[in-house]
Amino acid sequence: MMLTRWILCVCSAGVPPFNYPMNQLCKFCDLELSSCNGTGTCMSNCTITSICASNSEVCVAIWRKNETHFSIETLCHDPSKPLHGIMLDNYNTSTCVTKEKNTTGGVAHICSCTDEECNDKLIFSPDPTPGDPLVPVILVSLLPLLVMGIVIVIMFYLYRAYQQRMHNQEWESSIKKRKPKAGGLDCSDACAIMLDDDRSDSSSTHANNLNHNTEPLPIELDLLVGKGRFAQVYKAKLKQTTSDQFETVAVKIFPFEEYASWKNEKDIFSNTDLRHENVLQFLTAEERKVEKQYWLITAFHPRGNLQEYLTRHVISWEELQVLGSSLARGVAHLHSDRLPCGRPKVPIVHRDLKSSNILVKNDLTSCLCDFGLGLCLDSSLSVDDLANSGQVGTARYMAPEVLEARLNLENIESFKQTDIYSMALVLWEMTSRCEAIGEVKEYEPAYGSKVREHPCVESMKDNVLRDRGRPEIPDTWLRHQGVAVICATIKECWDHDPEARLTAHCVAERISELEDEMDKLSSRSSSSEKIPEELKLK
Repeated sequence: MMLTRWILCVCSAGVPPFNYPMNQLCKFCDLELSSCNGTGTCMSNCTITSICASNSEVCVAIWRKNETHFSIETLCHDPSKPLHGIMLDNYNTSTCVTKEKNTTGGVAHICSCTDEECNDKLIFSPDPTPGDPLVPVILVSLLPLLVMGIVIVIMFYLYRAYQQRMHNQEWESSIKKRKPKAGGLDCSDACAIMLDDDRSDSSSTHANNLNHNTEPLPIELDLLVGKGRFAQVYKAKLKQTTSDQFETVAVKIFPFEEYASWKNEKDIFSNTDLRHENVLQFLTAEERKVEKQYWLITAFHPRGNLQEYLTRHVISWEELQVLGSSLARGVAHLHSDRLPCGRPKVPIVHRDLKSSNILVKNDLTSCLCDFGLGLCLDSSLSVDDLANSGQVGTARYMAPEVLEARLNLENIESFKQTDIYSMALVLWEMTSRCEAIGEVKEYEPAYGSKVREHPCVESMKDNVLRDRGRPEIPDTWLRHQGVAVICATIKECWDHDPEARLTAHCVAERISELEDEMDKLSSRSSSSEKIPEELKLK
């Protein structure tokens, strides 16, 4: 629905102003996420106030709920016309009291009113059936069942607590000198976190903190699966205390001298706001003083990292979309200053994005890992604090401004823009192994043979700064309409000017819209319709 919102004032010398009647003044925002749960009263949090286009229009607010979030839409509307398939009623009031309606878009709570900005405050009230004698009778008859249910729940909880206490005592008696401190992380709790790994990225209340037990968790290292500058990663078995069963986890082991890297990554993982389906699931951290090691224990993903996966597999166009969009969503979550519910969140920059620091989950979505160089962009950080963070990352994936050491420390967005450049190189690597481009060559990292296997900063300066070089995008890649959009997105993300680069959120939206558009085209095989030009340029 398109509504014109304008105010026209005319003043002429010597001519008295006309007195036009003022139309209704209402809150007017597009559909926005809200933390309002549909009970009591809540504010729309809309920051736009608009004069309605017609004096017959009233203020309207629409609250919706779906499987993952709530949303509120505020607008002006003429009650003589249908809105989302229904007619407004009870609009001649000063307050916005919602009623549940079945609209063309599903069930929604709608209210309308005539006072200025009255749709900013939504009042939720149940719709009781007045005078219905069955309601109190039903409530009274259900009361015994409710009490019985509460009693059963309490008894079950006490039984489980007793059972857990007995199991813990048996475990303690079987191991000499085991004296766990209160509040520690029991390994059975840690195992519970893993029960849904790769089926769900859920975590328990015990996750994301340090294991304070005097005895470490019963973990048996199985296989070395990765090795980096600061640590080694093992596939391992986390044994349960009450049986011979175990859960497969990943253990990242830092030597004693890399305490700073371990602590930085642990502190970032310990932020519960980091939890996201495209960020590696963290279980706990341990100080292994006997071995002089520091451990991070996380979910294990058997497909390995993206670099290994691309080396072994040629991916389809659909897999490219899934890998690319999930990567962008993960980076967008890191960079965001708000959670989907609207609550403030501290933005995080990865600063070492590359294909070997991205895991591939069983559903072929991307999963960000290795936050050893990550940085929380807290508002309390000074320019000196940011300057002391240094020139970090992997030279091959460093943005031009990082290679040149000219990062704008006054603007925290500049740190996010370096991640976007690195993400563009990873997207290029994905695309280079997609069957939709035609002839697919063996996997090569970004810049391939133009630089040596582990190039230094000076070598990358020559290629990226002096020659303004970027990985090659052959014309043959652009014959596929979807790949052409991906390549245009990659070019915008690795632009030499940081300010010209897209945000991760924009990249995720663009790939999502591309998926929808390609689905429409594939469903109309006889049509000559092309991908709209505005999608390519969005």
